[in-house]
Amino acid sequence: MTEHIEIREQEEGVQARENLSQKRRRRKMRKNDWELQTMVWLGVLFVAVFCYAPLFGIILAFKDGNNVLNIMNAILYGDWVGWENFRSFLADGEFIDVMLNTLGLNGLMMLINFPAPVLFALLLNELKPVRFKRTAQTISYLPHFLSWVVFGGIISALVNTDTGVLNALLVQSGLVSAPVDIIGDLKYFWGLIIVTSLIKGIGWGSIIYLAAISGVSKDLYEAAEIDGANRLQRVLHVTLPGIAPSVVTFFLLSVSGILNSTVEHILVFQTQTNLSRSQVIDTMVLQYGLNHGMYSYATAIGLFKSVIACGLLVMSNLLCKKLTGKGVY
Repeated sequence: MTEHIEIREQEEGVQARENLSQKRRRRKMRKNDWELQTMVWLGVLFVAVFCYAPLFGIILAFKDGNNVLNIMNAILYGDWVGWENFRSFLADGEFIDVMLNTLGLNGLMMLINFPAPVLFALLLNELKPVRFKRTAQTISYLPHFLSWVVFGGIISALVNTDTGVLNALLVQSGLVSAPVDIIGDLKYFWGLIIVTSLIKGIGWGSIIYLAAISGVSKDLYEAAEIDGANRLQRVLHVTLPGIAPSVVTFFLLSVSGILNSTVEHILVFQTQTNLSRSQVIDTMVLQYGLNHGMYSYATAIGLFKSVIACGLLVMSNLLCKKLTGKGVY
């Protein structure tokens, strides 16, 4: 009986020491990591202010707030109009053209621009000379740090019909007989947007995939090499399966954002001559919301786009889980 009591006391003593040690570790952790906690709370505050607080304004889509001076009064005291703003958007003569432009342009961008950073990351990973590899990475990252206004100005100068270097080269090489208005001509606008987006984003977009590749175990490459796999086979059977979760995640996000367009990117190259091919949902929201003061109408368009994007995310996630067994949630 005495032995049992002593054993029990020893166990309680060990448990008490462990609890005390855990409390000390927790206290030390809180004390040493206040900088990280501050950074986290700043991020939470940013999301709360700029992502969750504006959700209050969604109510404007169901009220009559067009051409009002005080938007807050329209949100709080405006007359309810139900689905009238949504009906007006669906009945708008621009609706079909805007949806076709949005889906067509963003669909092509996803088809071309989504796999490009993955392929670029795979190619960079296969480069052996370290200096050349770092130089290529740095050059590919640089366009990302230029604003679309600056980058668009550079592209506009290059393709200018009178002084552009690109047109001069095309004419001198005999590919065209006269300078081509790449920005103003309707048939070139989508290609211009896709190419400029690719140049600006391919390097920056490859960073996450390079990080994922660095996490693939070297033992797998060695085992594949011992089994006689060449470089292409190692990429297909080791590297790609290793980064598949990252690729699937970003693919799902790309599908859900197929209705989203970079407004400043479109506006830099948008002119009256190419408006029929350059008008997308986001530029339409900007046009009606800020230029015409139709706040309720613009809010309804934005809410319509968000609901469609949410549905696309759910459906693409279910499809990916069925096909690959992987998804965002």
